[in-house]
Formats: sequence, C-alpha cells, structure tokens
Amino acid sequence: MTDNPPLCPPLLTELPYPVYFRIDDFAANSRFVSHSHPWGQLNYSAAGVMELSIDGQRFLSPPQYAVWIPPGLPHDAHIHQNVIYHSAYIDAPLCGDLPDKPCSLVLSPILKAILADFAERGLAIPATPADRRLADVLVDQLKAARCTRNYLPTSDDPVLGTLLAELQREPGCNRSLLDWAARLHVTERTLARRCQRDLGMSFGEWRQRQRFLAALPLLEAGTPVQTVALELGYSTSSAFIAMFQRHSGTTPDQYRRQQGSRN
Repeated sequence: MTDNPPLCPPLLTELPYPVYFRIDDFAANSRFVSHSHPWGQLNYSAAGVMELSIDGQRFLSPPQYAVWIPPGLPHDAHIHQNVIYHSAYIDAPLCGDLPDKPCSLVLSPILKAILADFAERGLAIPATPADRRLADVLVDQLKAARCTRNYLPTSDDPVLGTLLAELQREPGCNRSLLDWAARLHVTERTLARRCQRDLGMSFGEWRQRQRFLAALPLLEAGTPVQTVALELGYSTSSAFIAMFQRHSGTTPDQYRRQQGSRN
C-alpha cells in the first residue's frame, strides 16, 4: 500500500491562545512533511501509534504515552495505522519549565482526562474561565510528567541494531539474550551493557514494549487475545494480558472496547 499525499500542518503564524488544542483522525499511511514552529507541542495518540522524527531522532507515540516537541525543532510524522490524534500547542513563554529536548512523557490520569474532555467537546481554544483553568492544569501536569528518552528507542550500534531489527521483523521470537549473544558473536554481558547504554533499559523491557506495540493493531483488527498472545511469543494468554496491562493500564479486551467506542 502506498502512502497518502503528504499532509501539511495548520497554517498558524501565532497561537490564538497560549494553550491551543487540535483534535484529528488520521488514516493509515498518512504522513506529515517536515516542519517546525515557535511553540512547543504535545503529541498524543488516543488510539493507534504515530511515528515521529524529531530533529533526526525517531519517536513512537502509543496510547498512555505522549511525545513532547520543544519549540523550534524540525519534525515530521508517519502514521502506520488509523490514529485518533490529540495535540496541545504550548506558547514558548510557558515552555521554560518543560523539557528542552524531545522526549516521551508518561501521561497522568488528569492529563488524559483533560485531553479527552476537550476532544469530546471539540474544543480548540479555551474560551471560558473554567476551560482556561483546565488549560493551566494541563501545563502544570506536563511540568510534573515523567520524561523518558523514548518509548521504544533504537541503536546505531551494529550488533545491537541487528538484534533490534530482527525483533521488529519477528516480535514473537523468544530467543534469550544469551542465545542472541552467541548468534552475534559477543558475550551476554557485553550485549546487556549495550542495551543499558543505548536503550536505557534491559533487553527484556525493550522486547516487552515492542510486543505491546505489535499487539495494538492486531487487537484493533479484532484478532482474538489468545491468537495475539501466541503470535507474540507467549505460551499463555494470561502472561500476555499481564504484560499488556502493565504497559497500558487496561486489559486487551478493555482496550479493544475503548477503541470501538471511539470509532
């Protein structure tokens, strides 16, 4: 399937309010041309996963996480599956206490509730005193949000990069780190150190995150939970459900019902 024609960002020269909201649905295989703007931007996919390239770095934005883009950084986006998209543009003077580098943010329940409320009402510009207070709370919640380097980081290391590429192609592969080390002609300790150095997490944590991302389109397509579990390398559906709940805060069936209610 070929990509749709590139999309362009809204033609704004300045924000109509210091916190401006954007709500959109994007079809699979959509992409945005590279652009930048003088304000910060919170990117959140309420359903689906968006891939962003920010100043040369690749980020993934699944539900439960958002991607923060500081003012002035060039970025583009590629949407591999249907996405329900929420974005908040934050005026530069409000970005002083926000991260000065792009990162993934863990969204608090309050932050998600404000985004969902504004999306449900189709609200772009907070006009009432109550909505402006909610916008202020959103900025405060962003300041307190835990920032991670990336939800699913990559590596330029030729050995580790080979391992990660293989797992992207076959997320159900259950080869252990020791087996991978032997296959790649390094020691297990060396490979474990490179995971921590380049990914900021263990091999096992990276593989769980990658499987979580791989599960989302399968669940949204209606694939039975047990089938998804087996396809992703789990011997029992209960082990898959436990992993999915750790990463999303919901069970696979609850996640599927939530996506169905949004469509």
